[in-house]
Amino acid sequence: MPIGLKSIARTLSFIARLVLIVCAASIALACSHGSEPQGFGPRSAVPVLAAKAEEKTVANALHAIGRVEAFSTVNVKSMVGGQITEVHFKEGDEVKQGDLLFTVDPRPYQAALLQSEANLARDVALATRADADEKRYAFLLKQGVGSHQQYDQAHADAASADALVAADKAALETAKLNLAYTSIRSPIEGRTGDLLVHAGNVIKANEDNPMVVINQIRPVYVDFSIPEQNLPEVRAYVAERKLPVDAALPGRQETSERGELTFIDNTVDRTTGTINLKGTFSNGDSKLWPGEFVNTTLLLNELPNTIVVPSQAIQTGQDGSYVFVINSAMKAETRPVVIGQSIDGETVVERGLKAGEMVVTDGQLRLIPGATVAIKHGLTGGGVES
Repeated sequence: MPIGLKSIARTLSFIARLVLIVCAASIALACSHGSEPQGFGPRSAVPVLAAKAEEKTVANALHAIGRVEAFSTVNVKSMVGGQITEVHFKEGDEVKQGDLLFTVDPRPYQAALLQSEANLARDVALATRADADEKRYAFLLKQGVGSHQQYDQAHADAASADALVAADKAALETAKLNLAYTSIRSPIEGRTGDLLVHAGNVIKANEDNPMVVINQIRPVYVDFSIPEQNLPEVRAYVAERKLPVDAALPGRQETSERGELTFIDNTVDRTTGTINLKGTFSNGDSKLWPGEFVNTTLLLNELPNTIVVPSQAIQTGQDGSYVFVINSAMKAETRPVVIGQSIDGETVVERGLKAGEMVVTDGQLRLIPGATVAIKHGLTGGGVES
């Protein structure tokens, strides 16, 4: 045999003997620990948490984040200028319609009223004399001793005096109105905000900044938006009946307030693809406060005999949603499902499950179809017995 071939043969023989030695050592080590090679032993049951699919009546509703709005907002301004002599409320007070809020110094307007009354009295007297002169010249003209020019002048003076009286009456009404404006009263029932002027401040008539802002908080609006694809469904239900709206502060769903849908905007927002809605709430106990965010639920109808499972039971795969169902032999099997909306931690299963079937809610990551499971109580989130 040539020298090169002998060298190759010796090398292959050495490698073969080395492989045999390694295999023998591995088997001996496994036997020394009394174990079998991994993958051949029996599988132990996988601990999981589980729950039964339930059949119950579920609300068909739309959920959104809403914001509370005052039913009406009034920026209180003065119609006359002058010095504020008195403020009749405190910041944050609730006021009723007609309550006195501010008093503007009335003395200049009282003087203007007296002057208007005096002007009217003077001009009434002048009008009375002018009217008498007109009658006198009319009589003289009939008797042939007066001229047409004198009568025309008397007639014009009488008409001018009557017009002056009418102007004085209008000025008198204006003076009365200005005097009334010195007492600034609340136009609505509501709660006052920050007081922006104080006694002693001089204000102008109808200036830009309000003296105080009043918000009507009983009732209130809750403004929220829904996707435009839900609009036809909402309009169909609104045509049949009034739709209830629930509003709750974040983290306080148990104390939600109920109102009704009263407004659907006339245009879909093209930038967001949503449409604005409003619910009206009586808010008798003032739980809802203008400006705060709330969780809003628009109830469309109720769906009886609906299958629901805990939302954590729903898994997502390449073919869509599925759940692990535990059969009577305590084996896990995958089941494709068609799901609907999620409400308060539960998900509606439209197809794929029956009431009473057991589904895995925790421990799915360690499951494969056909795996044996053990339903444990008192497990931590990782599925290890506590």
